[in-house]
Amino acid sequence: MLDIRIERTANPKEKPDTSKLGFGKHFTDHMFVMDYSTDKGWYDPRIVPYGPISLEPSAMVFHYAQELFEGMKAYRTAEGKIQLFRPMKNIERMNATCDRLCVPRIPSEDTLQAIRAVVDTDKDWVPSAEGTSLYIRPFIIATDESLGVHPSHTYKFIIILCPVGSYYAAGINPVKICVERDYVRCVKGGTGRAKAGGNYAASLIGQQKAEQLGYAQVLWLDGIHRKYIDEVGAMNVFFVIDGVVVTPSLEDGNILPGVTRDSCIQLLKKWGIPVEERHVSIDEVIEAHKNGKLDEAFGTGTAAVISPVGELFDNGNKMIINNMEIGPISHKLYDAITGIQWGKTPDEMNWTVEV
Repeated sequence: MLDIRIERTANPKEKPDTSKLGFGKHFTDHMFVMDYSTDKGWYDPRIVPYGPISLEPSAMVFHYAQELFEGMKAYRTAEGKIQLFRPMKNIERMNATCDRLCVPRIPSEDTLQAIRAVVDTDKDWVPSAEGTSLYIRPFIIATDESLGVHPSHTYKFIIILCPVGSYYAAGINPVKICVERDYVRCVKGGTGRAKAGGNYAASLIGQQKAEQLGYAQVLWLDGIHRKYIDEVGAMNVFFVIDGVVVTPSLEDGNILPGVTRDSCIQLLKKWGIPVEERHVSIDEVIEAHKNGKLDEAFGTGTAAVISPVGELFDNGNKMIINNMEIGPISHKLYDAITGIQWGKTPDEMNWTVEV
């Protein structure tokens, strides 16, 4: 168990208008910090006022991108209780990313304790307005003052908090996505299943290209065959083909094992709706649309939970899905997951953890 030292700020910030939160724009009064060295292990866990991090220009994170992060949320229920949604899944994924990037693991119970402690310290920042929440960003950076390609011997683990608004300010409107055929974001054996900043840097050129064409997200294909679907931008992706829910499998290690993705699969199985995790080719999706069997498509992730796809664009071919409306399965999943997150419905899956 961590012995967390708490240094409270002498200058609390003015809290933002909850109707204008946006995403990633406002940060709370405090942050959690813990250091690592090979001789001490993880040490000096502390909660300190939110502020700049001082690093040498030679810090290895700047040169070799040895860093990782996670994303989760805290929700305030109508009764005022603050709860996390499946935090141990995020922590499990964070440690798997540590393994891939040669970063020392943090004991899962210590990470959960740190998250609960910093959220509790800034509990007044957890908004209560409809659809709002507190975004939690744990991350680890390599801090060795050294140039040379090898794992760092020192690290910092930091958790920052950010009150965020409703992702769907005007309702759940389906997005338009564009198939990317020129670039790839990862290959089998790469870092696709790791939550690492380098993956997102590699995806920016595809995202920029999609936006220039008037599309909100990129549908990435695999890096070897260039035909199997990986994921949508920063989300996992599902297709409902002739009544069966299909999503790319995790077996090749190309895609992120999303917590929302796993939650959807578990709920679909609980409801008796057929769901398959397997290779899904873009040709299969195009053919299903041509035959009138592509019932729905949607992305899943922490920020939006469920993001319906209303249009798919590929090589000049525009495919409208479900009349640009959210489908019944997408809607049912959104209502079920958000109902559990905000405590509006009973948590029969035992997914929430109280702060």
